[in-house]
Amino acid sequence: MDAQRNERYSRQILFAEIGAAGQERLGASSAVIIGCGALGTALANLLVRAGLGKLRIVDRDFVEASNLQRQTLFEEADAREALPKAVAAERRLAAINSEATIEGVVDDVTPANVHELLGGFPLLLDGTDNFETRLLINDYSVSGGIPWIYAAVVASYGVTMTIRPGETACLACLIELDSEPGASEESVAAGTEPTCDTAGVLGPAAGVIASMEAISAIKLLIGKFEARDDRLISYDVWTGQYQAIQVPRRANCRACARHNFRYLNGEAQPHVTMCGRDSVQIHERRRRLDLPALARSLVAAGSEVRHNEFLLRFHVPPYELTVFSDGRTIVKGTRNPAVARSLYARYLGA
Repeated sequence: MDAQRNERYSRQILFAEIGAAGQERLGASSAVIIGCGALGTALANLLVRAGLGKLRIVDRDFVEASNLQRQTLFEEADAREALPKAVAAERRLAAINSEATIEGVVDDVTPANVHELLGGFPLLLDGTDNFETRLLINDYSVSGGIPWIYAAVVASYGVTMTIRPGETACLACLIELDSEPGASEESVAAGTEPTCDTAGVLGPAAGVIASMEAISAIKLLIGKFEARDDRLISYDVWTGQYQAIQVPRRANCRACARHNFRYLNGEAQPHVTMCGRDSVQIHERRRRLDLPALARSLVAAGSEVRHNEFLLRFHVPPYELTVFSDGRTIVKGTRNPAVARSLYARYLGA
């Protein structure tokens, strides 16, 4: 390591568990972050500053003013220009560390492109906002034996867990309620779950969970990961409640036991079709929504909602969403499936 690099990372090298050898390994390593919101920006910032050699960031969204409270790589000019988050993040990270290779990819991870977007990376990192994408990443991870780190934050609470295929429980072990062969295999994401756009999110919560995710990533990449680091960790920054539990592998887990990769095969994701002029229809599967509960959460978040026993309708200017009790949703105001999927995830969860 040359003198300039040695000086740059000197405080990290002084930490005995990393040292010069660990710093070299980190500089020769790579990872991909899926999602560049509150978690993704904080995580990317930490890893690039720590000396990660190559980072790809995949995100389908653009910067808005409401992101600036917690998404630490963006500034007001990015929101005014509505820059894609992956582009804005790449520019900022390149200015932070010119030695790192940064790739910002503006795309939506789907079964059709997951191999192209995630292939070749030894570690997958969660910065997403929905369980649909997380279960796709989980299927890809388990099928290819690639470790990944799950993380999520909403309101003041967050969780993270490192998943090492063949050695630990996977995300399906954790969240899918019924893993018996032939069962419906619905997950906890199938209800009306709080999201950042309905329950809010605190920047410090994202920062804490991103820090936990970053240290697990560094341990994996430099070969210092230990079995105790596999635990599911949860923390609420408002109440101070902390918990770490070991999640057991499920003997009949759909993904890691039976190798039924229905998300990877495109059998579980919402089917997206064009629906008239400037409208996209999302056909969610195996989902029943509590429309009154959803209406209450949207109203509390400031949306104007009209609903009856069959459907509800609300506006996210310039878009209008019509949501049916079976999860089917029509997004009016766009012909872009990625925009429709992003709105769906933001307001209805997975």
